[in-house]
Amino acid sequence: MGASTTPNPLSISILLITILAATATAFKLGKEKTTHLHFYFHDIVTGPDPTTVRVAAANSSDNSATFFGALVMIDDPLTAGPDIRSKLIGRAEGLYGFASKEEVALGMTFNFVFLEGEFEGSTLAVLGRNTILKSPREMAVVGGTGAFRFARGFTRAKTYSFDKVSGNAVVEYDVFVVHY
Repeated sequence: MGASTTPNPLSISILLITILAATATAFKLGKEKTTHLHFYFHDIVTGPDPTTVRVAAANSSDNSATFFGALVMIDDPLTAGPDIRSKLIGRAEGLYGFASKEEVALGMTFNFVFLEGEFEGSTLAVLGRNTILKSPREMAVVGGTGAFRFARGFTRAKTYSFDKVSGNAVVEYDVFVVHY
């Protein structure tokens, strides 16, 4: 009889741990840390320079109570305070789609791009479901670059203000992220 070709689970575990340790050493990642960020996201739909633009929609989107099927691109300012004139710290760049027939819920994929301070030049990638009429709501942080390499965590969003006439909104974000 020949030798068994079934891998030993212990051997696989040891190999994976060795690869992870080598990756951390090769990238000189250092010690893992946790960062809490707090800022305001300005979703500007109207006016002379909107930061949110609808790029596609199903034929039925405008007749849907939840705007189901509409797709929007964003390049929204992130500020230190709720006033749009407060210090600009970054931008939220990406897209969201109205993804539910039953409630106003967005499927979001975007990056927080930091332009200022300790995290200038770094990004955080966010992905998730955003039920915008509920507060608070959470989405996953699924990665990052720069100071946020190998990031993971979550965001907690609360609507700070919403103008029913214009559709413009200010959303308060708390971001909790583990990174190297």
